[in-house]
Amino acid sequence: MHFLVVGPGAMGCLFSAGLKRAGFEVTLLDYLQQRARQINNQGIVVQGVTGDYTVKVPAVAGQISIQPDFVLICVKSYQTKQAAESIKPWLSSEAFVVTLQNGVGNLEILEEIFGKKKVFGGITAQGSTLLGPGKIRHAGQGETIIGPEEDPNGPLERIVSAFNTAGFKTRSIKNVVDLIWGKLIINVGINVLSAITRLKNGRLAEFNGTRRVMENAVKEAVAVAAAKNIRLPYPDPFARVLEVCRDTAENIASMLQDVLKEKITEVDFINGAIVREGITLGIPTPVNHTLTCLVKTIQETYEERI
Repeated sequence: MHFLVVGPGAMGCLFSAGLKRAGFEVTLLDYLQQRARQINNQGIVVQGVTGDYTVKVPAVAGQISIQPDFVLICVKSYQTKQAAESIKPWLSSEAFVVTLQNGVGNLEILEEIFGKKKVFGGITAQGSTLLGPGKIRHAGQGETIIGPEEDPNGPLERIVSAFNTAGFKTRSIKNVVDLIWGKLIINVGINVLSAITRLKNGRLAEFNGTRRVMENAVKEAVAVAAAKNIRLPYPDPFARVLEVCRDTAENIASMLQDVLKEKITEVDFINGAIVREGITLGIPTPVNHTLTCLVKTIQETYEERI
C-alpha cells in the first residue's frame, strides 16, 4: 500500500514517519526543492510521546514516479485547492484522497476536484509541533476518525487498518460532516485565542477574560451549527472546549504556531467560516468576526510588530 502525503508540515511529517515506520510505502510531496532535499538527507526526525527516532521518507517536489493508493492532504486549508489541482493531472483515477485538516470547506473542495466517491474526511486528535524542516515534536496522542463509512470491506477500512498498524488509533464513522463541525467548534474556541494571546491551550481556560470570549465565540458557532442541522458529537460544547484545553494543556495550537513563524493562518477556515455561514443564515457572529479581524491584522503586519 502506497501513501502520498501532501505537505511536510507537522501532521504531514507525523503521519509520513508513522506509516513508513510501520512498513508502508510513503512519499512526501513538497513544493520546495531545497526542503525536499533536506528531508531526504536527514529523514524525518520525531521527538515526543512515542519516543525519539528518525525515519527515512523519500521527499519530492513535483510529480512522483509511483502511483499512490491513497493521498493524505496535509497542507494548510488555504492551500487545499491549489495542492489538489496540482496533483490531479497525474494522479491515478484509482487513488483515494483523505483530509484530516482543520476547519470546514476542505472536504467540499476536494470532492469538487476528485469526485465525492473518491474523498474521505475526518479529524485527528494527534498533536504535532513543527520544529524545523522535517523535524517535529509528537506532543500528544488521540483518536483519528474518518468517514463516510459505506462498505465495511472498502478502501476506507484499508486506510483505518493502515493507520492503526502505524500506531494512530483510528476508526470509521458514517456521518463525518457532524464530526468535522464538532472539531471546528473546538478550534473556534481555542486556536484563535491562542494565536492572539500567545498562550498554550491550558492557560486559556484559566483567565476570566479569555474564558468569557471563548464561551461567546463557541455560542455563536453552536447557533450556526444548529441552523445547519448539525448534530454535534458532544452534549455541552463549551464544556467540551474547556476539557480539550485541559487535556492539551501544554500544546501550542496550530494557529499560534503559524503566528510565531509569521505565516498565514487558517483563521478564514475556522472562525471566518462561522462568520460566512452566519451571514448566509442571518445569524449574528460579532465575536467571531472580531477575532477573525484581529488575527488577520496580526498576520498582515508581521514586519511591523513592536
